[in-house]
Amino acid sequence: MAVIAQSRRPPPPAPTGANAHLPLRKLGFPALGTSCTVQYAAPGGDPQAAAFERAVVAWVGAFEAKYSRFRPDSLISRINAAAGRDWIEVDAEMEGMLKLCDTLHFMTQGVLDPTTLPLIQLWNYKSDAPRVPAPAEIAAARELVGWKKLQRTAGKVFLPTPGMALDFGGFGQEYAVDLAAQIATDHGITNALVDFGHDLRAVGTPPDRPAWHIGLEDPRRPAETAGSIAVIGKGVASSGDYIRRWIVAGKRYGHIIDPRTGWPVANGCLQATVVAASCLQAGVLSTTAFVLGVPKGIEFIQACPGAEGLLVTEHARAQTRGFFNYVVS
Repeated sequence: MAVIAQSRRPPPPAPTGANAHLPLRKLGFPALGTSCTVQYAAPGGDPQAAAFERAVVAWVGAFEAKYSRFRPDSLISRINAAAGRDWIEVDAEMEGMLKLCDTLHFMTQGVLDPTTLPLIQLWNYKSDAPRVPAPAEIAAARELVGWKKLQRTAGKVFLPTPGMALDFGGFGQEYAVDLAAQIATDHGITNALVDFGHDLRAVGTPPDRPAWHIGLEDPRRPAETAGSIAVIGKGVASSGDYIRRWIVAGKRYGHIIDPRTGWPVANGCLQATVVAASCLQAGVLSTTAFVLGVPKGIEFIQACPGAEGLLVTEHARAQTRGFFNYVVS
């Protein structure tokens, strides 16, 4: 879960430019199971703003309708319902998404696995009476997990075992943030901050300011900030389980599942924050780093050129060599 919030602390003024005195507009709408906002400056005034807002809301709505596992008529839901029975036809866009899954699964060494849904559903943290599944249940769910089990051919996809399921929740929201930022650029908007559930992409700068300031939520005191960072043209994402968690028999369990073990992550890490070239990259790196913990998570982020990150554990903070360049308080 992303845990970044925009800081209310005003940054110092910057030299004015062509768009320096434009009003900062704000678009807000519900989608993807969260609150979506875009702050932006429209050089062309109301007509440009209206065209952009229509385009981004329409695109996000279509994306959710196609790829949300919570929509029974979505393409993802139809693929999942046909598991063990039928091949499902997919279009070029979906084939591109599946190729992206391939890349992310390889890049994260299996930490990001789009077939992890059976384990997520087994560890149902939303239940009124949460419980720890039996080892046999975890083992059975793990048999349904494995990206390499997915079968693909030109224009078709098949989940070979009943109960297998796809879920793009591990990267879909961040992907949508980047596309929304691209829609802004396509509409001539060069200064915007896209924020979908606190997964962010900064484009340009806010009017009269040198950078977008982002508050870092304190995992020990949720809803309070523990400093802030300043970014221009970057994606920012955080992963943590300090909000979505539960206690059973005195032991804490979080919502982030390691598909390699079938168990919630329990390495002492509370939060991982990453600044990278895109929101998708930042989100994938932050989730993977959270699962790997310290020091492997920091090493993983540092292996990605241009990415910087911070990991907060129960007792300490660890960061990449260049993260301090973004810190402003």
